[in-house]
Amino acid sequence: MTTRRTITHRTIMITITMTSIANTSTITAIPMLMTTSRPPAGDPGAMEEAEAAALYRLMTWLSPAFPVGAFSYSSGIEWAVEAGDIADSSTLRDWLAAMLAEGSGFCDAVFLVQAHRAVSMHDDARLRDLAELAAAFVPSRERQLETSAQGRAFIEIARSAWNCDGLDGAVAACGGAIVYPVAVGLVSAAHAIPLEPSLHAFLHAVVSNWISAGARLIPLGQTDSQRVLARLEPIVAATAQRAIDASLDDLGSATFRADLASMRHETQYTRLFRS
Repeated sequence: MTTRRTITHRTIMITITMTSIANTSTITAIPMLMTTSRPPAGDPGAMEEAEAAALYRLMTWLSPAFPVGAFSYSSGIEWAVEAGDIADSSTLRDWLAAMLAEGSGFCDAVFLVQAHRAVSMHDDARLRDLAELAAAFVPSRERQLETSAQGRAFIEIARSAWNCDGLDGAVAACGGAIVYPVAVGLVSAAHAIPLEPSLHAFLHAVVSNWISAGARLIPLGQTDSQRVLARLEPIVAATAQRAIDASLDDLGSATFRADLASMRHETQYTRLFRS
């Protein structure tokens, strides 16, 4: 992993290269605004240290190398490839754009935002209700397995290697299963990492994993995979903004074919992925 970081006022400009089994993801010079408190008088490096720590943790937690098992799930893409819905980079991009803006991508983004805010406000009742709703808000058994297994792994690893004051209490407040987006929002808030960069890093990780699955299934080369990732950049940004402005009343999906794919994958004859 190669990182170049330039700090200008309160903006972090980064270049990240992340390599997974079959996909290389690159973010180039994306500003991440980290809204932190002012440093104490006489300590001009305090804010820079806090921003560096937040960036380091997000890069770790949302890296393909973080052991939540994301590489073993395709979110129904495997069935869509077999059915002929996805056949090349163009159809992959269209499928993922719909999933991102009108399907599970947007819904998961809303759950992350609401979990982050509930933890930040120490609202345990709101967090418990949200965790229960998010765990039920899935269209298929395999999608339930995918999001709950990754959420459980994320929480377990965070508590083992990245524990902090308030994290155990927030996890206990959920009272049951914690799905992946809620887990990311909860842990980020417990570590006082601002909402917007947490959300953008999460969506980038999700999209990168979808592309990685498509690259192995179609298959696609690394350059075509990067072209798909580049073309989805504005949709990631727009989805993140919608989720930040949304309430739980705005939750909803209009990706029936993708939901059907996640159901059909349960009985697919040959499978590389668990969903």
